[in-house]
Amino acid sequence: MDTADVDHTGPAGLYIGRKLKGSSGIRYRRFSTVTEALRFAIEEMPASQLRGSCLEVEEQRFNGAQIRSLYDAGQIPPLRQPF
Repeated sequence: MDTADVDHTGPAGLYIGRKLKGSSGIRYRRFSTVTEALRFAIEEMPASQLRGSCLEVEEQRFNGAQIRSLYDAGQIPPLRQPF
C-alpha cells in the first residue's frame, strides 16, 4: 500500500492492539480525520500497542509500521495554536 496517496482530511478507524503486557483484546476508535488518528496512535497510545494496531482509511489498511511511516512522512499539519 502506498502511504503517499492517503487523504489526511478524511475519516479513519483505528483498531488498537493490546498491550504486550496486560490489558484485554483489540478495541476500535473512530476519528473524524486521518491526522487525528495518527496523532493519537503515535503521540498518545503506549508504543507497545502500535505493533498490533491497524488503521483503516476508506478501504486501505495500515499496520503499525505503516502507521509510523504515515506519521513520519511530514504531511501532518501542526496543531492550531490558541489565540
